[in-house]
Amino acid sequence: MQIRSLFLIAAMALPLAHPVVAQEAPRPVVSEIIGEDPDTARDFIGTVSARTEVDLGFPASGTIASRPVSLGDTVKEGDVLAQLDPEALEAGAWAARAGVVIATQGLKSAQDALEREKILVERGVESQTRLEDAERQFAAAKARLEQAKAALIRAEDILDSAVLRAPHDGVITRVFAEPGASVSAGQPVIRLAATDEREVVIDLTESELAILPKQALFDATLLAVSTVHAQIRLRSVDPVADTRTRTRRGHFTLLDAPEEFRIGALVKARPQLEDIKVMTIPTGAILREDGKPFVWVISRPDGVAHKTAITLGQTLGKRRVVTSGLQINQEILTKGIHSIRDGQIVGPRVGK
Repeated sequence: MQIRSLFLIAAMALPLAHPVVAQEAPRPVVSEIIGEDPDTARDFIGTVSARTEVDLGFPASGTIASRPVSLGDTVKEGDVLAQLDPEALEAGAWAARAGVVIATQGLKSAQDALEREKILVERGVESQTRLEDAERQFAAAKARLEQAKAALIRAEDILDSAVLRAPHDGVITRVFAEPGASVSAGQPVIRLAATDEREVVIDLTESELAILPKQALFDATLLAVSTVHAQIRLRSVDPVADTRTRTRRGHFTLLDAPEEFRIGALVKARPQLEDIKVMTIPTGAILREDGKPFVWVISRPDGVAHKTAITLGQTLGKRRVVTSGLQINQEILTKGIHSIRDGQIVGPRVGK
């Protein structure tokens, strides 16, 4: 009887035992290392350019007779860049000279007529009206002579300007017309870049401009000669973005650049990170509690997730600037952020 009771008690106790479950390993996480590949650390490609460029042309229309310079040539102030065929311009100058001669003779005739009318009026032979008419004709002849002289000066200036000269030292960066081509007045023939002041131009996106401080300092290296270095400083940014690329052109002043930084050379520039104190995180990594932002920071090597409050700055595309709460080289969770609890142990990092 006692043995039967023991068996019954044992049978009743068996269903109460809990099954043994194997503990799962912490799941891997998708995360990002702050500062591992920041936007500000990348290289920018720019071009050495002249701060002053001017398009030069002739003040009169004509046919280009010669153009002794070509693309890339270095010229000095006063050097001949191009010349028009002077035949038509000389004809205009001769016509202007003839106009002065005719106007001079007309003025002399009008003056003689005025003198005669004055004598006749004094004798009482002619009326005062005839004298007034003679005075008006004399004034008109005098005005025509002044006009003819001005036309002659203009024609001679145009004849002199048939020779296009360099207004300053520089390099030819573009050629618009070849010898034999007909050009109109003011049409560009040559583009001349001054060589006394050089700069580096770099096309920048709005997000890049947002994190660059005023007068940001960059280290620049020639792509063709990696051993040639210089520092460049942001001077100004074009106010209007390019319609195709939506970038704006930044103009950087060259600081004590060597002569190897010639106009047209390609430059690789990297911002000095100590001058640009900024860190960004993906917007998808940000959570909010009571309206306050936080992220999951994962400590290594234990893999514990910690809720960390942060202060956010401006938005840069799909990223946000973090002004406080995080440090460079910290690991933050970027995927599965809603299924983590504070203090949870996670697995190894599998990427961004």
